[in-house]
Amino acid sequence: MEQNYNNYNGYNGYNYNAYGNQENQNGNREKKPSFGVTLMKTVAIALVFGLVSGVAASTVLYFTGIPLVNFSEIEEREQEEEVQQKEQTIPGGVQQTNTEKQDLIAVTDVSDIVENAMPCVVAISNKAEITYQSFWGQTYTDESESAGTGFIVKQDAEYLYIATNNHVVEGAKELTVQFCDASTAVAEVKGTVATKDLAVIKVKNADVAKETLSVIRVATLGDSNILEVGESAIAIGNALGYGQSVTTGVISALGRSVTVADSTTGTTIVNNNLIQTDAAINPGNSGGALLNIKGEVIGINSVKYADTDVEGIGYAIPISDAMLIINKLIDGERIDETQSGYLGIQGQDSSLGAYVYYVFPGSAAEKAGIQKGDVIVEFEGTTIATMSQLKELLSYHPAGDKVDFVILRPVNNEYVEVEVTVELGDVSILPQS
Repeated sequence: MEQNYNNYNGYNGYNYNAYGNQENQNGNREKKPSFGVTLMKTVAIALVFGLVSGVAASTVLYFTGIPLVNFSEIEEREQEEEVQQKEQTIPGGVQQTNTEKQDLIAVTDVSDIVENAMPCVVAISNKAEITYQSFWGQTYTDESESAGTGFIVKQDAEYLYIATNNHVVEGAKELTVQFCDASTAVAEVKGTVATKDLAVIKVKNADVAKETLSVIRVATLGDSNILEVGESAIAIGNALGYGQSVTTGVISALGRSVTVADSTTGTTIVNNNLIQTDAAINPGNSGGALLNIKGEVIGINSVKYADTDVEGIGYAIPISDAMLIINKLIDGERIDETQSGYLGIQGQDSSLGAYVYYVFPGSAAEKAGIQKGDVIVEFEGTTIATMSQLKELLSYHPAGDKVDFVILRPVNNEYVEVEVTVELGDVSILPQS
């Protein structure tokens, strides 16, 4: 059916004359259809359109299987969520936490990390000789055997060097390490710092089978100075001496201060910078590695600082702090007592460090300006807690060495920090410090 568009106006539609009748092509008036006729036509068209639309819609649904989407409902829901978001944050107030850009990592499977790190971890068996007194005052000696953990931190042409805790190797008469392939080798103590509960033991390369040398690894060390609370933590150790096991948790806190008593001297020791974790650290785990999610060692686990009255709190020595001492123990050779340098002081333990109560006249200490009443708090970058620790570190330096100290000096009822460089004296001409 051909339609006539000659009288169609794009803005007003068809033109009507003053009487409401539409004009035809020749300008003749046509009578406007009655209301009843118009109504019947409208109903008929609607029925036809509905039938066609229904068939078309059902055809689309039949072939695609995609449900219809109610876009109005989605828009309403988004508007409601936007309103709720605005209601939770007042203008100029505290903002809501942002979870849109966070990389969420759920540590549920650490098998790959453990598999990669396990070759650097060793189990340590310590046979020590202990002395004790009976009720009647008689003295006896006996052997004790304990278990601990360590990890390989360095290898040179002659030795493998293993970091661990001092209390793991304390009093050792015989040390044995077991590697990841279950092979064993005899070890010996390279050096210890009891006040930091750190030690290094060494194993001769020649005593390790070639097959074992091909599978063991030197640990990859992380940076404990950039740790954040809430990070994942993985502890590996020889728990209860049963063999290597794994526990997981998070970094619960940083910079923890823990006070313990030295098992040998009974001296109070304070460690001011421990990592707290809820990864289980049990007897035998001492000296083991605390890892981050990358498999890097971030701490050395220590049961010495554990509290048996609580659960979910374990401690580790930050690796960045520990390596300052461990490297010195590895690189430094303990000097024979007749050749080691002497400071020329007498001192005692204090809550701040090594308190100087006497300075020998003419000693290296006096020449450098160290005075009675000073408190030595740092030696060559290592924090000093006790006199025994200071003597331990001095034993690695011969006479003539220039070493740096940080001391606290009382001035007007306050302590002032002073840096002092001392050229150590000769034992043959100086009283023993």
